[in-house]
Amino acid sequence: MLPSLSIIDNFLIDPWAARREALALNYDPALKHGNFPGLNSSAPLPTDAIDAAVSKHLGINLASAPDTNHGCCRVTRKSDIGRSGVHIDPAYYSGILYLSKPDDCIRPAAGGTDFFRHKRTGLESVPRDAAGIQAAGYTDINLLIDDVVNKDTLSPARWERTMRVPIRFNRLILFSPWQFHNAAPGFGSKLEDSRLVMLLFFAKT
Repeated sequence: MLPSLSIIDNFLIDPWAARREALALNYDPALKHGNFPGLNSSAPLPTDAIDAAVSKHLGINLASAPDTNHGCCRVTRKSDIGRSGVHIDPAYYSGILYLSKPDDCIRPAAGGTDFFRHKRTGLESVPRDAAGIQAAGYTDINLLIDDVVNKDTLSPARWERTMRVPIRFNRLILFSPWQFHNAAPGFGSKLEDSRLVMLLFFAKT
């Protein structure tokens, strides 16, 4: 079984090169599709080396999940507001590589990634088996997702934050996409000093 959360510091050999490549991508507001705060790059960075390193770390063969933003980067400024909050990811496994500058990562307002418990059900993730779904009071996984995640995504009072993984330059976090999570608030006012991450959505091969 894959770990629910794994943190790897100093992941890239040359993170400054990756940051320069991420900053050079196109972040066009006209191309935005999705309810998240901030802007995704219109194209991904190469991920073959990352995919191989993560596969080796986890002991399982992983590749880009289809129809996701695997390898794309996201910039989120302090002023950015999204139309969704706590969520799950459409992937077998998820990852976030933080590429904000070290000085920006240690600012008081800088946040990494938050994980949550749903107060009404007590769930911290979507159960993956029929017994867990039934124990939560549902007959179908899609009904659970709709009633818990989709219904309450923008209702902060219905969630309790259980953990915040702090942002750190060149830190990679890997986690189960079925866990209820959300990006901590953005920071900065321009591309160079805002929250900058690479998004990773893996499929099992």
